[in-house]
Amino acid sequence: MVKHLTEAADARTRDRLPERDSLVRMIKDWEAGRHQPKDPYRVLYCRVFGTDEAELFGDRRTVRDRTAAETLSVPVPALPLPTIAPDADLFERITRTVEQPGRIDRQTVAWLEICLAEHRKVEDTIGSRPLLGIVRRQLGVVVELAQHARGPLADTVVDLAAQYAQFVAWMSLDVDDQAAALAWYDRAHDWALEIGDVNMATTTLSMKAHQAWSAGNARRCVRLADAARWHDGRVTPGVRGMAAQMAARGHALAGDARPARTLLGEAEALIRRAAEHADDEPAWMYFYDETWFRLQRGMTELQLGNWSKAIDLLTEGLLGLPESYKRDRAWYGSCLAKAHAEAGDASAAVAVSLPVVADAVELNRHARKELIDVAALLKQRKSSQAMPLQEALATAGRTDC
Repeated sequence: MVKHLTEAADARTRDRLPERDSLVRMIKDWEAGRHQPKDPYRVLYCRVFGTDEAELFGDRRTVRDRTAAETLSVPVPALPLPTIAPDADLFERITRTVEQPGRIDRQTVAWLEICLAEHRKVEDTIGSRPLLGIVRRQLGVVVELAQHARGPLADTVVDLAAQYAQFVAWMSLDVDDQAAALAWYDRAHDWALEIGDVNMATTTLSMKAHQAWSAGNARRCVRLADAARWHDGRVTPGVRGMAAQMAARGHALAGDARPARTLLGEAEALIRRAAEHADDEPAWMYFYDETWFRLQRGMTELQLGNWSKAIDLLTEGLLGLPESYKRDRAWYGSCLAKAHAEAGDASAAVAVSLPVVADAVELNRHARKELIDVAALLKQRKSSQAMPLQEALATAGRTDC
């Protein structure tokens, strides 16, 4: 398939395709259903199979415009996603379990696991704000069930509670509720230790390191990431890689280039190992692949002031990031705009910024702040390109209100 896709590309597109090994991994992810191909790969697939996009990929309804009020009609609140709609028998089981938690059964727990997985994917597209209230109520149901579960099912439900708490913590941080994020990361960590889940315990420490990084606290970021690596011999390569790259980001934030790049090299080796055995990674690591790591590396080079390297890595990473990851595309797009602006290319900075302004304002406060900083930098340098970006940010802000 790599050969066919490469041959289907024109010269300009072919020059922009990633190396063979990277493209092989991307194809495996698409075929496994972990991601959906985006342009230019959709076009190339259509050329290879001699068909159009509608026939090959099908029409997918977006949930972007659905609101928290539109919830599935089941005893546990959820978005109306066809992938989680229960049949009559399962509906009855869920209802009975919610009304009588002592009668919890494995089918209901399995449905809740699917709910969590599907809401994680939706959050990549619509952001945290429409989902946070719904998922917190789901977590409340899971916690109640954990109080009543007995036997082998007990650890399964506590594990699910830890995953829900970690997801709620992530979304709380995304909406800038720092105290709630820290509290839920702590609770997820406690539940992970209760059942001996070192992958989740390590992940929560890595995510607390991310919270410290977001607050500009380099020392705490490095220390928490180092603490996450205490379990290195007992966790999966992907989880270890996340901890290593978080430590690298902490060092980059402090301006320490050598340890940052050394740790990034270590993280890259781990993510390649993880890609070879993707099914062994925890469910919440679904996003952690070579594309995501390349973007993280680009962000780190941006932090270190290596503008040209940051531009190359971020540009390549965005080419492989699914269109559905709107929140992340807004963030990394804003980082790329910042790199172009710092490198003195105002036109490129604005060209990258404008397509992601709306999603940045709606879905990602960090991206919005980064774009505001880009506009300020352009204005400081007396560039005429500052005005279109400032106007776009103002317009998107009024629309969001």
